[in-house]
Amino acid sequence: MIMTTEEYGSAYKKGYSQTTRLLVSQGMSWDGAQEIAQAAWVRGWERRGQLRETSMVTTWINAIALNMHRTDLRHEPFLQEVPEVAAPPETHLAAIDVQLIMQVCRKKHRFVLQRYYLDECGTQEIARAQGLTVMAVRLRLLRARRGLAKTLNAIARPTTLRSAKHASA
Repeated sequence: MIMTTEEYGSAYKKGYSQTTRLLVSQGMSWDGAQEIAQAAWVRGWERRGQLRETSMVTTWINAIALNMHRTDLRHEPFLQEVPEVAAPPETHLAAIDVQLIMQVCRKKHRFVLQRYYLDECGTQEIARAQGLTVMAVRLRLLRARRGLAKTLNAIARPTTLRSAKHASA
């Protein structure tokens, strides 16, 4: 005997929330559980002629819902492939500037500058490594800084002078 529309509607009102809670207990989200429960009750309505006992409709629908959930789990990709995003190569302008500065400075100042600023060594440690006094290391640092400032100003000045000449012409 096939269930009537009224009987099935009454079973739906009583059993829909139970089906949804069952699916949530299986690890589904609330929204996903509602969607699967709704689909299971629709499938039950379409196949209600297969139901042997009308008193078992909620149990039958819950079995349909669990089977639908398991089917969804089997068809979902287990691991999702993450697309590769091409990252632009990083350009460290500061490193380029340091290399240029080191090429410009005098050889005897280069070691002192590198050890002091890049390797973060103290003047006493540099003095011991070079066989110099601490005062000599400080003097080399001072002279290296002044020499670099003078050289960098000389390099920067021609472009400034050219810009001024073009502006006045």
